[in-house]
Amino acid sequence: MTDTSVTEIAVQSIILATKLAAPTLIISLAIGLGVGLIQSATQIQEQTLTFVPKLLGIALVIVVTGNWMLGQTIGFVHHLFDMIPELLRA
Repeated sequence: MTDTSVTEIAVQSIILATKLAAPTLIISLAIGLGVGLIQSATQIQEQTLTFVPKLLGIALVIVVTGNWMLGQTIGFVHHLFDMIPELLRA
């Protein structure tokens, strides 16, 4: 196992983590921004008001993209297992 292969695996795992987290974070950000705008327009400053819409939005994102997320993760793990003989030879 060389330092190049370790770096390659680390970069691939960071890219995978970013791809998997992006839909959830984008929806959470959009919902938070929308609720924040409504709160500032109505001057309701309740901190717990954003919790339920974000929870529902994130649950919906996980239901919609969960299959894709699992497929990406399984593909990455299969790729890692396929790399084991190459890593042992080096």
